[in-house]
Amino acid sequence: MKLKLNWDALGIATSVACAIHCALLPLLLSTLPLFGVNIIHNSFFEWGMIAMAFMVGSFSLIHGFVKHHRSLQPVSIFSIGFLFLVLKQFYAPLEYFFLFIAVSLIITAHFYNYRLCHRSKCASALHKH
Repeated sequence: MKLKLNWDALGIATSVACAIHCALLPLLLSTLPLFGVNIIHNSFFEWGMIAMAFMVGSFSLIHGFVKHHRSLQPVSIFSIGFLFLVLKQFYAPLEYFFLFIAVSLIITAHFYNYRLCHRSKCASALHKH
């Protein structure tokens, strides 16, 4: 039995996880520094989440482009979203504004890529008969 992973769903999940970490964690876990635990604004953790989003997103979108639809639109949307994700690391006063834009665009790119891949599978299945 071959397990097939939906990379767009994983990309959406990692984007949502990043948004939850950045937006809700400070509210819910503001007492952790009292116990010597610092995952809020931890650079290693932040850059790790960004790297994971980049790797999953890049793999998913490149796979969709090469194997299914040849559309650069999802890649372009993802790239702009990813730029905002990196910018939030350097402009703290606009962190949540940039995060909202980044997550919205990255999720949109994955959703659009998924739709294009699904359409191409349906179209290619119809032409095989």
